Amino acid sequence: MITASIVTYNAHLLDIEAILRSITASPIRKVWIIDHSDEVFTLREELQQYMHRDEDIRAHIQRGFQIEYLHEDNTGYGRGNNRAIRLAMAEGSLYHLVVNPDVWFSSDVIPTIWKYMEEHQDVGQIMPKVLFLDGNIQPLAKLLPSPIDMFCRMFLPECMFAARNKRYELAHSGYTKTMNVPCLSGCFMFLRTSALQEVGLFDERYFMYAEDFDLTRRIHRHFRTLFLPQVSIYHKFSRGSHRSFRLFAAHTISMIKYFNKYGWFYDSERRQFNRQILQDIKETIS
Repeated sequence: MITASIVTYNAHLLDIEAILRSITASPIRKVWIIDHSDEVFTLREELQQYMHRDEDIRAHIQRGFQIEYLHEDNTGYGRGNNRAIRLAMAEGSLYHLVVNPDVWFSSDVIPTIWKYMEEHQDVGQIMPKVLFLDGNIQPLAKLLPSPIDMFCRMFLPECMFAARNKRYELAHSGYTKTMNVPCLSGCFMFLRTSALQEVGLFDERYFMYAEDFDLTRRIHRHFRTLFLPQVSIYHKFSRGSHRSFRLFAAHTISMIKYFNKYGWFYDSERRQFNRQILQDIKETIS
């Protein structure tokens, strides 16, 4: 059984319709929509109308597909997904997709990833190639960040640290081959639930941002965490923390928590994981 969760905030049906259609065209059997919106928003009613009036959704539901809507206070992205993951585990889900509302993909994506996970039991997490709307690659498979990396990305113009940033984003890999990467984006996390049972769920001390770095890192200790370029998805990628002071503050606070947890300038695990992926890439392209 494959399940999924989408955490939303002040979203309407139009904001999530593309990802819902992507999910219903896949082998995913149930999706939880965790709504952290203010009460004035009407996503619940819009979803109910959508499930009744849309013929494709209605037919899919008749075949056993489920959409479960849950409204709760905005206690953070990780905590919202954790609620859905726990429910999925209780229902016997073997794989769970954590996905952003601003993502969509074709019908071959989930079957390809599912098949790969079934054939490679040492893989705990997969992220496919992620594309901008214009088809260019989003560099979302990265090294584990250092404080210097994050300071440069958050406070300096990119022209001042372009070489360092390309290394951090693994640009020299070309993003053309499967890579075992210690840091993957939270926009699309296809997770083996047995791996989550071993390493734990999202760390709920992060309200927003860095929870994906943290979870991938913990899975990477015991399983492979893969960038799989054979299939691709589209991600709107608004970079909200670059346009909103509130989101920028949340991002900064989360990174402080992350480095407090793992180490600021001394982090032997970061050094080990990053050295390994850089060596793997070097061997692949040489």
